[in-house]
Amino acid sequence: MPIATSLLLRPATAADADLLAAMHAASWQATYRGLLPAAFLDREVGAERAAYWRARMEAPGADRRLVLIAEIAAVNAAHNAADEEAPRTPAGFVCVERQPDSPWGVLLDNLHALPAHQGVGVGKTLMEAARRWARGQGESQLYLYVLDGNTPAIAFYERQGWEYSGAEPDHMGGVDITALRYVYRLDARA
Repeated sequence: MPIATSLLLRPATAADADLLAAMHAASWQATYRGLLPAAFLDREVGAERAAYWRARMEAPGADRRLVLIAEIAAVNAAHNAADEEAPRTPAGFVCVERQPDSPWGVLLDNLHALPAHQGVGVGKTLMEAARRWARGQGESQLYLYVLDGNTPAIAFYERQGWEYSGAEPDHMGGVDITALRYVYRLDARA
């Protein structure tokens, strides 16, 4: 008989920087193969993301940012709730940040569902948490960037109601890339 599971979201802290980096690197290694150099993905991305997340989680401005970690936990059938004693498996994360000088609104900077947990609602749940947070900040729009050629992510965002609004040159993994900007207009729902 399959074990029931529950998806839980918890705020990330500075102590989670290495976990965030590991999830970020794993996501890029699975998703960006063929879009970024294999040498970068195989040898450099882990250390690069670790330095990035350690610095980011210690940086000022935490009040402008929300970072949540999604975890899968077993459900206690007797109580129909997540078992507090059960181990939790990281499934993904989201990072959303207010950008006071941006004409585009709140930046959905990271949304990653680990490959083993894609297609079960992790991304949608994290995205909805980002929307609620942005609404709570009094914002009316979110924006994000996705690599040109990342067709699964583009399709996911478009299914969720995001609209293409432009392209910008960027540099990542030692190569020039094109980042596609998508926007999502928030309604007044809380």
